[in-house]
Amino acid sequence: MMFGSAYLEADWRREALRTNLWVVPVLETLVITVLFVATYAADRAAYDGAIHFPEWVLNGTADTARVILTTIAAAIITVIGIVFSITIVVLTLASTQFGPRMLRNCVRDLGTQLALGAFVATFCYTMITLVSVGGGDKGDFVPHLSITVALVLTMANVGVLIYFLNHVAVMIQLPVVIAAIAKNLNSEIEAQNRGATTAKGLAVGPPCQELLLRLAESGAPIRTPRSGYLQVIRMEKLVKVASKANAVIELPYRPGHFFVAGQVMARVWPASAAAAVQESLDFGHIAGAYRTLPQDISFGVDQLVEIALRALSPAVNDTFTGMTCVDWIADGLCRISRSWHPQRVRRDPQGEIRVIAYQPDFERLVQRAFDTIRQAAVGMPAIMIRQLDALAKIIEQTSDRSRRTVLMRQADAIQKLNLETVPDSGDRNDVSRRYEAVVALIHADTQPLPSEILAS
Repeated sequence: MMFGSAYLEADWRREALRTNLWVVPVLETLVITVLFVATYAADRAAYDGAIHFPEWVLNGTADTARVILTTIAAAIITVIGIVFSITIVVLTLASTQFGPRMLRNCVRDLGTQLALGAFVATFCYTMITLVSVGGGDKGDFVPHLSITVALVLTMANVGVLIYFLNHVAVMIQLPVVIAAIAKNLNSEIEAQNRGATTAKGLAVGPPCQELLLRLAESGAPIRTPRSGYLQVIRMEKLVKVASKANAVIELPYRPGHFFVAGQVMARVWPASAAAAVQESLDFGHIAGAYRTLPQDISFGVDQLVEIALRALSPAVNDTFTGMTCVDWIADGLCRISRSWHPQRVRRDPQGEIRVIAYQPDFERLVQRAFDTIRQAAVGMPAIMIRQLDALAKIIEQTSDRSRRTVLMRQADAIQKLNLETVPDSGDRNDVSRRYEAVVALIHADTQPLPSEILAS
């Protein structure tokens, strides 16, 4: 369990680094600086006569070297300006067309970051090489190998520019954006499945329900010192803190919830441990101005729903985009229904419960995925049919009876909306046939439990 908690926190740290445009360019610039140190050392050795370069290394005077390097630097800085301008246009398009929460998906795109870093790193390499050209004891020092490498990098940047333009043209296509969001959602589902792996060993101490009763009766509240969206909970740290204080921490909120300063964010039992836990708890969670996907899979669902709602709005009326979102939502819910079983309790190495955390249940995730789109699909049989098809796919991969009941409720709600809002009888019949197919699937795959067989 401790390993799983550490993995989820590491996942959040990776996400924080990926959603910055400066990290990859800085790393590439550092690498290119190391490359210059190596080529400069070789140039110095050749200047002193210690080594000799092969014929393919460029030759020339110091003036020629300065002209070449100045030309390269001017061209690269122009390309950097163009690339940054294109990036800003893409971010603006993402904000207006896909929704402001899609901006982070564009910023975290690795292809864009690598392209920006390649141009910035080449410019820095060229400028450093230009500065190194100068006088010496044996005449003008000309870094022939460094200049050759600068030309090679420039030619490589032409390929990077072509890649960047093609990458941006593909990246801004709405189906690609939707698929990328779904891919990130599926990755987080798998990460939470790994993080929820329970540690083997004896479970000792009072059960969860008894601890919740003690927390409700005599637990001390812990208030958050700042406002913002809860982005990550450092479970491993909280378990250590609670174990050291011989206490139990209840977290009634999960990542994605919004806190106001002074709001109760946790309860601690016994109350005498509150003072010891308070300071550590302040560093045991991270709040920010926006929601993030790590530890908050409902955010990924909300992103797909947001795009669908924009597509179904009267101003846009893009039914096919709405159906695409429903398809990818079904993919995510299929994965959730098969293997997603979040653990509410966290135990210390001795097996005692130390943290009781709120977890979203399957029903709530299904409601987030279907309710709002269904409400926006009044009189839209195409969306109703696609939602019923999605429910059929999820039901086929869901063995849990309670989860099947949740899915069937959604099918009933869609059929009710169909009968009330679809004016054309042919369209109503089309939706009804899909609904009947879902009902038939439920009855065909539902097998009686052993207890029910004995009772009959």
